[in-house]
Amino acid sequence: MSLPEAAWALVKRNTGKAVIEKLPLPELRDGNVLVKTKAVAINPTDYKYIDSYDPESLGVRVGCDFSGEVVAVGNGVTNFKVGDRIAGFIPGANILEPDIGSFGEYIIVQADVQFHNPLSDEEGASIGVSIFTVGQGLYQSLGLNLPSDSITTSTPILIYGGSTASGILGIQFAKLSGYKVITTASPRNFDYLKSLGADAVFDYRSPTVVEDIIAAAGGELTIAWDCISLEGSAKICAASISDKGGKLGLLLPVEPAIINAINPNIISSSTLAYSITGQPMKRYGKSFPANPEDNEFAKEFRDLAEQIFKDGKAKPAKIEVNRGGESLEGVLVGLDEMRKEKVSGVKLVYTI
Repeated sequence: MSLPEAAWALVKRNTGKAVIEKLPLPELRDGNVLVKTKAVAINPTDYKYIDSYDPESLGVRVGCDFSGEVVAVGNGVTNFKVGDRIAGFIPGANILEPDIGSFGEYIIVQADVQFHNPLSDEEGASIGVSIFTVGQGLYQSLGLNLPSDSITTSTPILIYGGSTASGILGIQFAKLSGYKVITTASPRNFDYLKSLGADAVFDYRSPTVVEDIIAAAGGELTIAWDCISLEGSAKICAASISDKGGKLGLLLPVEPAIINAINPNIISSSTLAYSITGQPMKRYGKSFPANPEDNEFAKEFRDLAEQIFKDGKAKPAKIEVNRGGESLEGVLVGLDEMRKEKVSGVKLVYTI
């Protein structure tokens, strides 16, 4: 395949402003592959970073989720070859690597944590951030048994925010691991989440939601995973966990004092899916050191998850393709839809 010298990409140019620009193809480095993008998906982190004030971030490429075809292979790559279908997750908007981001016609990705795409281009583009978040949150941090070593005791787990992209996959994987899954959502999503394996679903707005969760868990809830991770959701999770204590996993940090004021016997922790590459990163003015341990876990979990999707034992979240347009022009529309909180129950995907 003859490669162009430049291609279109989405770049942050000011606080709240991303623009489509024609840029040189990102330089292929060791351990990476160059991908002709087929589809991308939008996550809240994408618009939040664009909207953040961070003078150092001007000019960085944005975007995390992608699918595509490998068109060039860097030194040291052993798990992909030219022509392979690929999907996964890029830690876009990293000041230390400004030419890395999924919202572009051609992108480079670290090969060791990507999937041989077992799904359609559109579905494959939707799983990257969510599935690695599930891996880190449920298994690496909270210590659930993997689906390859499922339990037989139906231990209850609360997954707060079951209709989020991470919640949808989390429900399915926790069920495959043998757990009794209790979750929260709007009533319109109850039947959908039960079809994915949820044993009990409660309205997160209900004044009795804590009592309902406690009853469903038989008063024995010791594990909760908060896919919303705001103060209000963390308080509900904390109040639902047994007085004996337990673990609460978060996607965003919540002050431990807020949680422990409700239940002092809870150990809370948050995860950051960007760390799967094992590379240093700088975002929002904060530096994050390299984390080889997270990279090693991600590679192992990737192999397990890829096979589960290939076998049809788990389904990606519902997707909506090209809302408001296609390609990078459509991505700009989708980012604004998410920014205005107009996206619910689906993941927005755009063909490139």
